[in-house]
Amino acid sequence: MIPFHPTATRAAALLLTTAACLAAASAKQVKLEASMAEPVLLAGKKKTTFLKVGLTGFDFAREGAERTPVNVAIVLDKSSSMGGDKIEKAREAAKMAVSRLDEGDIVSVVLYDSTVEVLVPATKVSDKEAIYEQIDKITAGGSTALFAGVTKGATEVRKFFDKERVNRVLLLSDGQANIGPSSPGALGELGKSLIKEGISVSTVGLGSGYNEDLMFKLADRSDGNHAFAENGKDLVRIFDAEFGEILSVVAQEVLVKIDCGEGVRPVRVLGREAEISGGTATVLLNQLYSRQEKYIVLEVEVPAGRADTALEIASVELSYANMETNTTDKLASTVSARFTASEEVALESTDKKVMAACVLQVATLNNDRAVALRDGGKVEEARQLLLDNGAWLTGQASLWSCEELHVYGKFNILNASQLEGDNWGVNRKWMRDEQYKNQKQRGY
Repeated sequence: MIPFHPTATRAAALLLTTAACLAAASAKQVKLEASMAEPVLLAGKKKTTFLKVGLTGFDFAREGAERTPVNVAIVLDKSSSMGGDKIEKAREAAKMAVSRLDEGDIVSVVLYDSTVEVLVPATKVSDKEAIYEQIDKITAGGSTALFAGVTKGATEVRKFFDKERVNRVLLLSDGQANIGPSSPGALGELGKSLIKEGISVSTVGLGSGYNEDLMFKLADRSDGNHAFAENGKDLVRIFDAEFGEILSVVAQEVLVKIDCGEGVRPVRVLGREAEISGGTATVLLNQLYSRQEKYIVLEVEVPAGRADTALEIASVELSYANMETNTTDKLASTVSARFTASEEVALESTDKKVMAACVLQVATLNNDRAVALRDGGKVEEARQLLLDNGAWLTGQASLWSCEELHVYGKFNILNASQLEGDNWGVNRKWMRDEQYKNQKQRGY
C-alpha cells in the first residue's frame, strides 16, 4: 500500500477575488475552494499530508441565456470488427448526438478503417436531416487507422476553432490501432499537443478488443473523458452523457497554480497531469462543467512546527475563460495549517469530506498498481494488493463517513477475484474505466 496516515482536517481556506472579478458583481464565477486534509498538525514532527483544490462550475442555465456553442468532430471506427450491431448502435449514437446540437454549433463526422474519410466536413448544424442521411450510409470493413482518424478529426475542428466554443474530438473504437502510430505513448503525445491548442479528446472503447491504455492515455493527456462501452447498447447512453457535458461547459483554459509556502515541499499531484518546478505545482484543465466539481489533490511535505503557531501551506491562483461573460477571470486563495501538542485535537479537526477525496485518489493509484502487477504476471501480488486496498477503503469509509469509499472498497475486493480467466480482458477495462472516473471526476 502507498503510505497514508490520516490524522486531521478542517479546511482553512481564504477566498480572495481579483479586482477585475469584483467589478462584475452580477456575473457568475467558478467556485474555488482550497482546503487542507489536515489543517491542524501535530507539533514537532515533519508531516506528509494533502491539499485539495476544488473547482465547481456555476449554473449556466438562466432565463434568456445561450449556452456555449460547440465545435465537435465525431470520429467513428468502421473497421471490419465494427460490423453488425456495433455499427448500427454507433450510427444511432452519432445521430442522437447531432440531434442535441443547435444551428450555431459546428459538427463534423470522420470515419476510419484502413484509411480515413471525412463523411461530413465541419459545418454548421443547419440541416440535421442531411447529416443523418450521411451517417446512415456508414458500413464496416477494413483495419484500424486510429491515430490518423483522430488527427483528421482535429483537422476538422481547427477549421472553425474559436476560444469561445467548446472544441472537442469524440473518438469511438472497438479495436487495436494496427495502422500508423499505435502505442499509448504516441497517442498520449498527440493528446498533449491537442490540449495546447485548446482541443480535448474524449474516447469511448467498445467491447473487449480495444486497447484501453491507449484510449485512456489519449483522453488523459488532452483532459477529455474516457468510458468503456461493454456492448453496442451502451453507446447511446455514453454519447448522451458526453454531449450533456459538452453542452454545459462554463469555463475553459482553466489554469491552477499552487505556490507552496516557506519550507513546504510539493511531492506529487494525484491523478492528473501536472508540472512541479521548485515549490510550485501547475495544473491545466481544459474545461469545467456547470454545477460539477473538479478537484486537484497535491501531496505536500510540511516541516515540523511549534505548538500554537500557524504556517501558510500554499497560495493558490486560478485563471479561466468565463464562457458566460467572455472574460478571463482570476481568483486566489491561501491555505494555512496550525500546530498542536494534542493528537486528539489534530484528529478531531479532520475535514471528513476533503480527507475522503484524498483517500479515493490514493486508493485509485493502488488499483492502478494492481493492474500493472497483473500485467507483469504477478497475479498473487496483485490480488493481495486489491484485497488490502478494499479492506483499507472499508475502514476509511467508516472513519470519514463516506459511502463512495465503501463502494470502491467492494469494487476492489471484487477485482481481486477477477484477475484470471477468459473475462480478465473485460474486467481490466472496467478497472481502468473506474480509475479514470475517480481521477478526473468524470460525471458519468
